Amino acid sequence: MYLTDGRAAPPTAAPGRDSAPGRRAAVVPGTVLVLGTVSLVTDVSSEMVSAVLPLYLVTGLGLSPLGFGLLDGVYNGVSALVRLVGGRLSDRGGHKAVAAVGYGLSAVCKPLLLAVHSLPLIGAVLAADRTGKGLRTAPRDALISLSCEPAGRGRAFGVHRAMDTAGALLGPLVAFLILRAAADGYDAVFTASGCVAALGVLVLLLFVPGRTRGPSAARPPASRAPMRELLRRPAVRRLTGCAVVLGLTTVSDSFLYLTLQRRLTLSESWFPLLPLGTAGTFLLLAVPLGAVADRIGRRRLFLCGHLALLGAYGLLVAPLGDSPALACLVLALHGSFYAATDGVLAAATADAVPAAVRGTGLAVVQTGQAAARFVCSIAFGAAWTAWGDRTALGAAAVGLAVAAAAGALLLRPAPPEPTPEPAR
Repeated sequence: MYLTDGRAAPPTAAPGRDSAPGRRAAVVPGTVLVLGTVSLVTDVSSEMVSAVLPLYLVTGLGLSPLGFGLLDGVYNGVSALVRLVGGRLSDRGGHKAVAAVGYGLSAVCKPLLLAVHSLPLIGAVLAADRTGKGLRTAPRDALISLSCEPAGRGRAFGVHRAMDTAGALLGPLVAFLILRAAADGYDAVFTASGCVAALGVLVLLLFVPGRTRGPSAARPPASRAPMRELLRRPAVRRLTGCAVVLGLTTVSDSFLYLTLQRRLTLSESWFPLLPLGTAGTFLLLAVPLGAVADRIGRRRLFLCGHLALLGAYGLLVAPLGDSPALACLVLALHGSFYAATDGVLAAATADAVPAAVRGTGLAVVQTGQAAARFVCSIAFGAAWTAWGDRTALGAAAVGLAVAAAAGALLLRPAPPEPTPEPAR
């Protein structure tokens, strides 16, 4: 049972047992910790590439901001297209199996970046890498949500995202060290990234349980249109609509870091360290904000997280000079945004979706968000090319403020349904 603002109702004690309030919700199952380890290792690999990719493409290969926006859109848009497939397949064939395919595909793509140097080929490799991410995301989140008590989902997702972010923190640092130590820096980064990704796949295959126990493991209902039925649920519709509206004004991390690098006139060798500020804040706040979401409402915290992102946009647009304090504030707000939204949205979606179609439900909301960010990447790249980075980011800030107001309307608590009078 859930409250109207997305909070889980307090669990009732089983007859004949002593129950300490909140004790079960505070326990993080082993499956969450193992999946967190997989995500940590995989994110070291992914962020090694992500940390150097914008500079490699824009400076090394000479792509324009519009060209990079197209590639960044592919990076997010392909993931959006396959998330629904991954969620539906996982509900039918097993969450672990589909997640393993997704992780494996991404691991294969990392070393392929060594062999491609043109825009179409790089786009194809990035599309394959994002296909892997799209396949694995919903099954992984379904495994997390099905392994823990409903009242503690925010905390469980917070723990997973904190471990995931630890990998995001280590990845750019490893890339930075490789760039400074290796003669062929970019090639060395891509090679090491592929090896680390293979380790993550191995941990998943060996240590993540293959089946989910309990009533949540029931087979999905015999329906040929599960996504249509899910979208008939008001809570799922509202979450999806809010994720789409806010995603349309969420500038990609790569563009934010490029804007900050130009603002501070950082050298290329220091650029991979910028994501560390975001990841460090995310790591510190993911678990506390997950617990806060369990108490005050997951949807409410999701909206507040976007206000932190709006603050980061405002600092980059405002004429505040180029001091290191500006970078620290921007990256802290950026990390707070992720800590308040990433796992929190997954937990809120799990509240609204039946266990038998959990993977599909998570994929529906995540696909809407990823598709919107795909559109934003292309639009922002075009705006940067036409107007410059500050004007484009200012337009995104205005759009995000409007979107946050629209999201608050979409996620407002629904009025309680009238109780029918008993027949006389």
